[in-house]
Amino acid sequence: MTNQAQIQVDLTLDCKGLACPMPIVKTKKAIETVQAGQVVELQATDRGSLADIQGWCKNTGHQYLGTIEEDGVLKHYIRKSNADEVKPETKFAVTMTTEELQAKLSGGDAITVLDVREPAEYAFQHVASAINIPMGELEGRIGELKSDAAIAVICRTGTRSDLACQLLQDKGFTNISNVLPGMTGWNGPTSKLN
Repeated sequence: MTNQAQIQVDLTLDCKGLACPMPIVKTKKAIETVQAGQVVELQATDRGSLADIQGWCKNTGHQYLGTIEEDGVLKHYIRKSNADEVKPETKFAVTMTTEELQAKLSGGDAITVLDVREPAEYAFQHVASAINIPMGELEGRIGELKSDAAIAVICRTGTRSDLACQLLQDKGFTNISNVLPGMTGWNGPTSKLN
């Protein structure tokens, strides 16, 4: 008997082939359709969905049970929490546009650009000066960043970077901004695979 056979799933959500933020968007809608205590299985192929779903659960109070990988599909298990356990979802308050970031970089401002996407996403195109620490590794690698430095956090659409900003703030970082709408709106200099 496999571990999966022991997991009672009340709703299966197919997000295979979808990139951030769609697995989270679909999970938010799906979690509203089940009862407290029921389990949603989110099937995704986006490697970043692991950090995304863990961060979203931590942010909302729903219980992240775990993830099983099978044939390249990540199966995330989320238990809907009782109403008294659920936290209102928050968004990180300090943001900047991609244009504002480009102006700061062009003007020579001392700012660290932190790209929290997966390594493959970063490799194919990223802000020229950005460093890459994937969201799923951020907590373990937080020592690579200066807590008092100006940090602009970027991802593909602003969802994963929002969660990263909240994590950094919880760890004492004081000068961080979420870059919106992320790489989907970036028109400045980039580095990428040739």
